[in-house]
Amino acid sequence: MKLTDFNTLTFDCYGTLIDWESGMIEGLKPLTSQLSTPLSRLDVLQAHAQHESEQQSWTPGMRYSDLLSIVYKRLAEQWNISVTPDECELYGASVKNWPAFPDSADALQYLKQHYRLVILSNVDNQSFKASNDKLRVEFDAVYTAEDIGSYKPADRNFEYMFQKLESMGIGKTDILHTAESMFHDHAPANRHELASCWIYRRFEQEGFGATMNPGAMPSVDFQFNSMAELVDAHKKSVSN
Repeated sequence: MKLTDFNTLTFDCYGTLIDWESGMIEGLKPLTSQLSTPLSRLDVLQAHAQHESEQQSWTPGMRYSDLLSIVYKRLAEQWNISVTPDECELYGASVKNWPAFPDSADALQYLKQHYRLVILSNVDNQSFKASNDKLRVEFDAVYTAEDIGSYKPADRNFEYMFQKLESMGIGKTDILHTAESMFHDHAPANRHELASCWIYRRFEQEGFGATMNPGAMPSVDFQFNSMAELVDAHKKSVSN
């Protein structure tokens, strides 16, 4: 299998193209600064992942910004901190502040010359618009949890994407699903026999950060530690 075997890259956005963990840590400072016993970055992210995943399961049709507001409230309760609805809503709207990884925009601009680029993300459309501005590329299609009414790793999200891409003449064998999260992306990609590329952003860190532990590790077809490494590999495959 080669990178040039595909004509479409489908991307998870948050954790892969956007540094959501740094964005979360910054957005949660009003809470974490009040803790009598400081938590590690990993402890904070794992607590966030637990509440986010549970809330997505309970309210799959809720907009991501509203869901994040509830996650903030649940974290405050867990840590015995008082918060107001306005403070929760402020965190819910914080996705617009989450930074892109330094290599994402340049990598996407290069890949756009060789592939159709598609987003499959657990986000709402307004939040993604702010992130897209940072990525500086026009995607060929964007499928969000708000569009679909459920959150990855639900099979429904991938089935929705397959149906919509098929109407554009793109079959499953044309697609390389490109993502960081084993839980949200690579596990369902395995279930759907979809080729996948792991952008292992957390290669220097322990644990799974802001995503849940997937249990048994899914298989991947390609693995890179950054989008820049993916671009370098593609350049080599084209020149060979």
